[in-house]
Amino acid sequence: MSKILLAEDEKALRDITVKYLTKNGIEVDETDNGNDACSLVERNHYDCIVLDIMMPGKDGKEVCKFIRSKYDVPVIFLTALGEECDIVEGYEIGADEYITKPFSTKLLQMKINALINRYRGLLVKNGMIVMDELVIEPAKRRVTANGAEITLAPKEYDLLIYLIENKGIVLSRNQILDQVWGREYEGYDRAVDTHIKKLRAALGDCGYHVETVIKAGYKWS
Repeated sequence: MSKILLAEDEKALRDITVKYLTKNGIEVDETDNGNDACSLVERNHYDCIVLDIMMPGKDGKEVCKFIRSKYDVPVIFLTALGEECDIVEGYEIGADEYITKPFSTKLLQMKINALINRYRGLLVKNGMIVMDELVIEPAKRRVTANGAEITLAPKEYDLLIYLIENKGIVLSRNQILDQVWGREYEGYDRAVDTHIKKLRAALGDCGYHVETVIKAGYKWS
């Protein structure tokens, strides 16, 4: 599941947006001011950050400059400032997208997903995820490598998707257990190692993408 930060000081708008995005599979942290937004960015990993410009504390422009000075993450401005000069300045500061209010929550969701996929190096075409030699059809939970279908157990498939969604990020065993098995899982963390081994074997020549990071966990490279 993708995780984003929404910094918006208008509570009603924020609540509607959070509800819609959450319903559509995006985890959302929220705040109503720029100072907290900067603190949250420093403490958490986000796949995308959505910023209002006019809000208490640091405004959205200041927050965007802070993010760009330290992090490589997509940024979307969501603002009532719709003059051409405002939009141009937004892109010059470092925004990847600039959406003016009023806006469509569906459009926002689509732009968030597109940016996340672009930053992860994923190509999404006709509902399929294409990454190098791998093709994944989420609707069918079907995976092919170099044109050959790969048979994966349900948890192996879930593990593959979680690794790919967090490409380049080292994931601890506990993180993987929480996200793939669920917080109610009471087994031991070596179950992750077992499934990683099986996933690598199933992927064959593509198994090299699953890297072991000693004393830290695993990542998709």
